[in-house]
Amino acid sequence: MGGLLDRLARGEPVDNRIVLVAAHPDDETLALASRMDRLPDLCIVHLTDGAPFDMADAHRAGAPTREDYAEMRRKEVRAAMQAMRGTAELRCYWHPDQEAILHAEAIVAQLVRDIWDADAVLTHPYEHGHPDHDTAALCVAVALARLRDQGRRVPEHLEFPSYHLRAGEPVFGAFWPDPAAPETVLDLSDDDRERRERALRCFRSQRTFLSKVPHWDERIRAAPVYDFAAPAPPGEALYDRWGWAITSADWRRHAATLLGS
Repeated sequence: MGGLLDRLARGEPVDNRIVLVAAHPDDETLALASRMDRLPDLCIVHLTDGAPFDMADAHRAGAPTREDYAEMRRKEVRAAMQAMRGTAELRCYWHPDQEAILHAEAIVAQLVRDIWDADAVLTHPYEHGHPDHDTAALCVAVALARLRDQGRRVPEHLEFPSYHLRAGEPVFGAFWPDPAAPETVLDLSDDDRERRERALRCFRSQRTFLSKVPHWDERIRAAPVYDFAAPAPPGEALYDRWGWAITSADWRRHAATLLGS
């Protein structure tokens, strides 16, 4: 596995088994669009179907039911994969958007089965940007720990940036700085950027959100060791501002249950 990040940065083909654990359809594209066509043994796991129960997003997208909205998002990610010339296997755990933490034990059990043969696992950081991003970070860490406890080979643990609060303002596509976890910025050619933009345009249901997200570079780093019982490194949670059912305090209570199991 030596040099995986260097090879990704240079844009070389990487034939290692990689599992990308994303909270929602479109997270994988924001994370690694430029490299999808160079990863022949990539599996993308979506923890949620991208459809919240409150139906607000579904109604904005013109979907009459939550199930219709979830299927819309699956069609979008499949179209995006074609735009990126990616051949990744797509798997979905089908939990509702915003509520992945309520299913953390089931997610961990399934992740153990899905990542045991991987050389590397790539997922979100723990930064209190979205509760499902935090759940992905938590569940991957716990699944890796369970593999370690079983005496099995443990994949390399990597992460890509999402979004978080910094000085009271949302920051997109950048990690909360950690001197112990240096990042690698991927070099994107004009073709890489064009494919990335074309793929992001496939997510028509997300155009309102994506229109507010400034361009960000693709970055990867080795995951730091997080204390999931404590607030995420930025402290304040962006999703606490959105009036959702799951607050960061609620999230940490559920996380403590998983960590104590």
